[in-house]
Amino acid sequence: MKKKICHIALCILITLTCACNKEFDDYPEPAETLAGNVKDAGSKNNVQSEAGDRGMRLVLEELSWSATPTPYYFFTMQDGTFRNTKIFKGNYRISVEGPFVPLVQYDGSGNITVDNRKTMDVAGTTNVDFEVEPFLNVAWVGEPVYNSADQTVSVQVRFTRGTANTAFHQNVTDVFLFVSPNTYAGNNNYDNKYSVQVNYDGTSGNDLLGQTVTLTTKDKLPPSRTYYLRVGARVDYGLKYYNYTDIKSISTP
Repeated sequence: MKKKICHIALCILITLTCACNKEFDDYPEPAETLAGNVKDAGSKNNVQSEAGDRGMRLVLEELSWSATPTPYYFFTMQDGTFRNTKIFKGNYRISVEGPFVPLVQYDGSGNITVDNRKTMDVAGTTNVDFEVEPFLNVAWVGEPVYNSADQTVSVQVRFTRGTANTAFHQNVTDVFLFVSPNTYAGNNNYDNKYSVQVNYDGTSGNDLLGQTVTLTTKDKLPPSRTYYLRVGARVDYGLKYYNYTDIKSISTP
């Protein structure tokens, strides 16, 4: 009998403990929105990237929670826009990372020498834009051309330095024509059968800065289909993410 009473008492204690813990853990769901754009400081146009883990990402530090918070990350869309509707209300220090001059820079001892992060309250819908200096600007020259003789597609592009800061004038390593059956074209989504990459040794890629570069798919494209084209170029810095053109489409006859 005693054993049964003890068992019941233990169950009651566990239930009360869980109820108390639930009271402390019963925080409101994150429901605030942070939205905006990552823009080229020179042109004021959105910086083209790619969706996912090789694109640009927002870095949020909630200062209302801690003076040394653990960063929270989320990625932009490939057109340089971002929108997250699941942010906790609070005061944040916000930055963005990607293929551009870092907003936060350090010296050899780990001390911050440049700090372009923004500190703001996030409540309701909060909009913020960031202006950055891309390592490269990659632009279309004309429209994609369907070559009826061999059923390939050719494009022309031009890439130039996106920053005057010579500390970030690393060598251009390659240029890549990404061909995809859907609009999410980039280094994380392309058809290798048609896409083509041109690699450069040493400073040879730098010689093409400002020049018109022609790229042609490495195989013929099947008829009566639509393909999405995008060109990326990158420099030998950090994680070596691409700077991109916007996306163009072409329908094969």
